[in-house]
Amino acid sequence: CIHCDVTLTYHKLFGQLRCHYCGYGQKPPKTCAACGDTNIQTKGFGTEKIEEELAIYFPEAKIARMDLDTTRSKHAYQHIINDFENRKLDILVGTQMITKGLDFNNVSVVGILNADNMLNFPDFRAFERSYQLMAQVSGRAGRTKRGKVVIQSYDPAHSVIQNVVNNDYKRLYGDEIVQRKKFKYPPFYRLIQVTVKHRDYKMVDKAADHLAVNLKKKFGKRVLGPEYPPVSRVRNQYLKKILLKLEKEASVSKAKSILQEVINDFKIKAAYRTVKVQVDVDPM
Repeated sequence: CIHCDVTLTYHKLFGQLRCHYCGYGQKPPKTCAACGDTNIQTKGFGTEKIEEELAIYFPEAKIARMDLDTTRSKHAYQHIINDFENRKLDILVGTQMITKGLDFNNVSVVGILNADNMLNFPDFRAFERSYQLMAQVSGRAGRTKRGKVVIQSYDPAHSVIQNVVNNDYKRLYGDEIVQRKKFKYPPFYRLIQVTVKHRDYKMVDKAADHLAVNLKKKFGKRVLGPEYPPVSRVRNQYLKKILLKLEKEASVSKAKSILQEVINDFKIKAAYRTVKVQVDVDPM
């Protein structure tokens, strides 16, 4: 993307490469910008690609797709759900939106593709959310008769996948709670995330370092960072994040008051007046 530090995703429906962060789109190139080769192929898979592949393997099946592209119109979501419930569709391909709150009696097989993406997401809640999602999807199969759930993974022995297979949420909870306590995460600590933004990455580096030093003077070792997030530029703004971890018994209102004071002192400095500072308490 010309505005964000992410690759564009090909949307066959619109014949465009699109950025999922800022919405920028462009036509797929006919030649490689680096070497000039014209043999350009689409690789990887999304819902559109899966829908195409399924049509090859199950030519007689009626297949539908549920994602952001197919549910843009007012009643599209409900139409797809109704068709699937009334057995006008044989296979439904979708993103996470098909996992929540849907109850179908006629689903006998559910497939979860590339479960490793969820498990390896850089967030302390990754295992919890992965288990939740896989357990929800698994719950779609076998409502009235025994169903089958297929999970695709390069690491099928992963503890979270094994917990899903064994329906062992107590073990997941036990493992997670130990890690959360050891590394100072909720529910034992509360988090405040400070994001520094600017169009110039050198300014972001300088400003974030300055702010972090001042925060460490007030909060000590409770302050982590600054660090670049996985996507370090969005809408032409470079980002750097500082994480503040507070003990559960600490006063959040007092911490916010001290934090606001430090940020106000930071903004007064002429060099940093164009720098944006965003505070997120208990970031999701």
